[in-house]
Amino acid sequence: MVTASVSDVGQSLSKDQSSRAKRYFFSMMLRTLCFILAVITPSPYRWIALLGAVLLPYVAVVVANAGRESIKDRSTIYTNSRKQLEA
Repeated sequence: MVTASVSDVGQSLSKDQSSRAKRYFFSMMLRTLCFILAVITPSPYRWIALLGAVLLPYVAVVVANAGRESIKDRSTIYTNSRKQLEA
């Protein structure tokens, strides 16, 4: 029998969504900064800033969507109850 404890429950959905939105917002602000740096910095640093501006949307989406699901150490094994009843 699997029992759940109150301490196993994560944060509320509204708090989770709020924290994801904040992480995404900060990532997009960093991307905007990378675009600005790509315009005002000299050549070698310009390419690094431009690479950051191109890759940050993917990273921001992955980071913003991660977190709600988690893998627990405990696993539940379901058995066929008919076989147990017939035996």
